[in-house]
Amino acid sequence: MNRIPKFLTRPLALSVLGLTLLLGASGCATTARVGVTSDFDHSVNFRAYKTWAWYPQQPTDTEGGPAKGYESFLDKRIRTAVEQQLNAKGLSQVDKNPDVYVAYSARVEDKQRSTGGYGPYGYPYWYGYGGFYNRGFNQVIIDYKAGTVILDFVDARRKELAWRGQGQAQVDNQTISEPEVQRIVTSILGNYPPGAEQASR
Repeated sequence: MNRIPKFLTRPLALSVLGLTLLLGASGCATTARVGVTSDFDHSVNFRAYKTWAWYPQQPTDTEGGPAKGYESFLDKRIRTAVEQQLNAKGLSQVDKNPDVYVAYSARVEDKQRSTGGYGPYGYPYWYGYGGFYNRGFNQVIIDYKAGTVILDFVDARRKELAWRGQGQAQVDNQTISEPEVQRIVTSILGNYPPGAEQASR
């Protein structure tokens, strides 16, 4: 019973390992990772910003709002998330004469990604009797939707861009849902204000 040939046990073990890794990756994919970038004017003292307001010439979002007295769902979701996060950071929203204006843009795009040369169990085609083979044979192209939110902080006195943050994550539909907006906006504003280590670069 214990005399199972090694050339039979190795592919079987790798298959089990690959299936385990694949299932683990699938479980982690339920919450899409948010890719975040930011840039800023190094001459700005961000600690001096105490008050903020929405940029008065805010462009329309991807769903057409705000316009003619109403706001789209996406517009309301982004504004609510930004207001909550900035309030938590100690910035007060005001109706006039703010230290900084905040504007946003948002879009959903159709994108593609490749799974690479992986087999049906989530591992590369390399096991077998004689080394590497079939690498890239099962390359699969996956279509998905990416939701992107950009936040701009404009110095109200100088009328110049002071900070920009961008976040992107895979989304389920052609619009960005409320939980997705909260996750993306929270991730973006996690980089605001720039830390001392960033400001010194």
